[in-house]
Amino acid sequence: MISQTERHQFILNKLSKESFVNVLELCKELDVSSVTIRKDLKLLEDKSLLFRTHGGATINNPYTIDRPVNEKEKLQSNEKMRIGATAAQLITDNDSIIIASGTTVLALAKNMPQKMNVTVITASLPVATELNKHADIEIMQLGGIIRKSSSSVTGPYAQKILTDFFCSKLFLGVDGIDLEFGLTTTSVMEAHLNRQMIDVSQKVIVLSDSTKFGKRGFGRICGLEEVDRVITDKGISEHFVNQLESRGIEVTIV
Repeated sequence: MISQTERHQFILNKLSKESFVNVLELCKELDVSSVTIRKDLKLLEDKSLLFRTHGGATINNPYTIDRPVNEKEKLQSNEKMRIGATAAQLITDNDSIIIASGTTVLALAKNMPQKMNVTVITASLPVATELNKHADIEIMQLGGIIRKSSSSVTGPYAQKILTDFFCSKLFLGVDGIDLEFGLTTTSVMEAHLNRQMIDVSQKVIVLSDSTKFGKRGFGRICGLEEVDRVITDKGISEHFVNQLESRGIEVTIV
């Protein structure tokens, strides 16, 4: 019979490799009951060695906090620029696209080709300012209540404007990607606007650095079944890649 210490070491080793563990999988691998595993996870959480989640545990804090956009821009900046550059390659001449808000989609705007006939609808003030440098890009800035922490607009006015359009691609930034809860952000109003953007887009492309995986924000945007593609960096765990691809989501790692 495997000891408690050995179980704890097994769980921590698995977490270090995969960033997430599932209660039912641990039961099979360690040949113990779910009650035993849940007690183990609680003890390890009490020692600040992991964070329990619904159905398992993660090595990272699963709850996101709202940060000012100028602070977010400094986090994983190199990864965001690579993600943005890769996403920019998906835009074609005469495209009509939506760019949501956040520092990762701002990296996309910074990597947009100089000469390309594209129509862009955006909620983000920094994205609109960046794209205004391009003579051939037509910009539609959504109007509404300005959310200062993200320098973007939210609210019913922005949502109403979107009902008049349909775009080929939505480039969406998020604060959290959870396998069960889906895509989230720290603002409920922003989540509602993002939901409307999804409804008027043919393809949903999520731009997210790897630190967002396994986390949940306060406002739920949608389930993963709404997502067509995810572009992220090499920090994403193999577990998340396998889970996303098993749901028919194309994963691009840069």
